[in-house]
Amino acid sequence: MSTFVVGDVHGCAHELEEFLSLAGVSRVVLVGDLFSKGPDPVGVWRLIREHRLEAVLGNHDAALLAVQDTSRDDHAARCAAKMDRSADGWRDWVGALPLFGSVGEYTVVHAGLHPSGCLERTTRAHALTMRHWPFRDRTAPRWHEVYTGNRRVIFGHDARGGLVRVERDGVPWLVGLDTGCVYGGRLSGWCPEDDRYLHVPARRVYRPVS
Repeated sequence: MSTFVVGDVHGCAHELEEFLSLAGVSRVVLVGDLFSKGPDPVGVWRLIREHRLEAVLGNHDAALLAVQDTSRDDHAARCAAKMDRSADGWRDWVGALPLFGSVGEYTVVHAGLHPSGCLERTTRAHALTMRHWPFRDRTAPRWHEVYTGNRRVIFGHDARGGLVRVERDGVPWLVGLDTGCVYGGRLSGWCPEDDRYLHVPARRVYRPVS
């Protein structure tokens, strides 16, 4: 069974649908940040259900679950309200998403692992929001630049960092797949079985880079 792991979708349903039509694989795992920011979160939910897509939890997914007052005038509240009206069952599904997934020899996580590669030392905040190490120090290197672990990792969350590939002895060890589709970039996926990338360009800029 071949698998594609796909970077941050952020509500870009048209691009995800095109990706799925081109991928031709039996399993797709999303790295989280599934619905917020983009134009069609309900369409993304439809594709998840129709194609039985898998995912790990992203920080924006966790933020949607935390919204209690959908009358607030902010993006998360508006997205949650839209999902509650038209995306039956999304809360239970997202609420059950794990922080870590597995595809062959690779661990899938939204943001990153502790640089030791140890899951026990990787906090929820690391898994959902980490970009730099030391954690939260924006002047520090990216966590994958100082990674010493023996665990192979596929991740997203870092559109500014873009496509990442770190190899050891010719083997892809760390693969980053957030290529900023919602910001007008592209939706990217990688198939570990045959080391194949697939990229779908964004139809337009849905949200300016902040």
